[in-house]
Amino acid sequence: MHYYQFNIGDYQSHTSHLSETEDLAYRRMLDWCYLHEKPLPVDPEEISRLVRMRTHSESIAIVLEEFFVNQNEGWFSERVNKEIQHYRDKIEKASKAGKASAQQRFNGRSTDVQPTNNHKPITNNQETIKKEKIEAPAGVTPETWAAFVQQRKTKKAQITQLVLDSIAKQASLASWSLEDALKEIVVRNWTSFNAEWVKGKPKNDFMKGLI
Repeated sequence: MHYYQFNIGDYQSHTSHLSETEDLAYRRMLDWCYLHEKPLPVDPEEISRLVRMRTHSESIAIVLEEFFVNQNEGWFSERVNKEIQHYRDKIEKASKAGKASAQQRFNGRSTDVQPTNNHKPITNNQETIKKEKIEAPAGVTPETWAAFVQQRKTKKAQITQLVLDSIAKQASLASWSLEDALKEIVVRNWTSFNAEWVKGKPKNDFMKGLI
């Protein structure tokens, strides 16, 4: 653990009687246990070396006797053990939640894939795009249609029947053909067409330089 909660009031209420050296030793011993997530060694001399207090083994021994429990593996702190276990439980829960979320996302993607007869997966999005593929409308030249399609791709705008119907309706209101409206869209780099945009303006002025 590289982080643990420290309750200043609780600590002071239990350590106000310690000397400065004993207090320093206790803090360093706690830090070592948290950092390494294991008990202190059995030998106080070794502990004094680990916490960089080689000449204060007596203070370390006093702190051990008061705040730690000596077991076969070393000196334990019940409070430290509780915090470490709480930390490990949080890590385990977070790991399980992450795996469950990843599995859920994977399962969601799996349900979107449908095998075809040749075993090549085709997604619902691909099916939608395929269904929405629109051919050149009647009265529109291949050149104009190709330019319109390329312009829509560049602008990342879909070509749907609803879009074409809207353009055709506005073209009719302006007394323009769909061919001329699509040309105007390409030349002006518009994403749509509105009769109001060309209202009262001669078509020949608008059509100069069109493809």
